[in-house]
Amino acid sequence: MENTLNGSKSQFSLQDLMKALEDTEDGQRPVEKWNPEYCGDMDMVIKADGSWWHEGSRITRRGLVGLFASILRKDEDGETYLVTPVEKIKIKVERAPFLAVRADIEGEGETQRIFFTTNLDEVVEAGPDNPIRVETDSETLEPAPYVTIRGRLEASLNRPVFYELVEQAVERQTKDGQQLGIWAGGVFFPLGPAGAHEI
Repeated sequence: MENTLNGSKSQFSLQDLMKALEDTEDGQRPVEKWNPEYCGDMDMVIKADGSWWHEGSRITRRGLVGLFASILRKDEDGETYLVTPVEKIKIKVERAPFLAVRADIEGEGETQRIFFTTNLDEVVEAGPDNPIRVETDSETLEPAPYVTIRGRLEASLNRPVFYELVEQAVERQTKDGQQLGIWAGGVFFPLGPAGAHEI
């Protein structure tokens, strides 16, 4: 198939993907309900900084990135796919498919609400359905924070956003010692391992 974006040939072209989505409407792409057959891999990478790359070239058209982001799905096998009603194509994600670039914090304590804005202007409220989680490197203790956007798809929090959460964090006592965390949507989300003195 001819890929006119880069002038090269690949098994799947971006035009084929868009054609498969012609009969769907913005905001009406229930990828979790679509069950097409697996069609193979595409040379597409979402890098740690949130940028999208296809066959070594960055996709700079925001509308195109938004379109593909709307058909992303992460399955139980841990892999991320572009899903249309007729095809399911695996792509590579370096860290997370989205990047949280802003946090708006309202209220305080157990009634506190936190709204995250992604690099694609999607806004989600953290809570039971969109949990915050922080992976901590066992050797360097470097935190890697995430928030669920939809399904199994997450956004990694950029440093300023994470530091903003840390500034609003509170401590509570656990069986393993003091734990730093933050309330959102009635849930206490740990921002680091219990007993750690700093993040």
